[in-house]
Amino acid sequence: MYSVGMSAPDRLIEATRELLWERGYVGMSPKAIQRHAGVGQGSMYHHFTGKPDLALTAIRRTADELREAAELALDAPGSAYGRISAYLLRERDVLRGCPVGRLTMDPDIIASDELREPVDETIAWLRGRLAGIVREGVDRGEFASGVVPEDIAASIVATVQGGYVLARASGSTDAFDAGVRGLLSLLAPPA
Repeated sequence: MYSVGMSAPDRLIEATRELLWERGYVGMSPKAIQRHAGVGQGSMYHHFTGKPDLALTAIRRTADELREAAELALDAPGSAYGRISAYLLRERDVLRGCPVGRLTMDPDIIASDELREPVDETIAWLRGRLAGIVREGVDRGEFASGVVPEDIAASIVATVQGGYVLARASGSTDAFDAGVRGLLSLLAPPA
């Protein structure tokens, strides 16, 4: 499952990331993490103080990867609409859902200020980044002057996260794709 040269801490982090996405925090026991990573208990506790420490490291890595993937689309040259469109249309594993967004539905993550922090930071970062792009579009006349960038950014994030939920519930990407198409048609600059 993991590359031959991957260190034990990296295998533990990657196993935890996968299990958080599949099962959530409660459904992820230390034994399951160790089994998934192919390491022993001693290795886990040598590198991490316990399940919360390992989960926090895994959540931070997942959040960093999500930011990097979003930046590829959001930093591309082009219009504000084109960059938002690239973000919305980028390749995703829609039926698995968002590895960060899914954590917001995990009661144990939400109950822990420490575990919730990288989730909150990532969502706030994304909303801020999108609002900045919308603001650029307003300043350049791509979007109507009355548009509130923060509201549009919240709508974009809500469309993506809600689309994941609807897609998972139906077992089809159709609802996600329809939400993205609908939002893009609402945001499209006048011809």
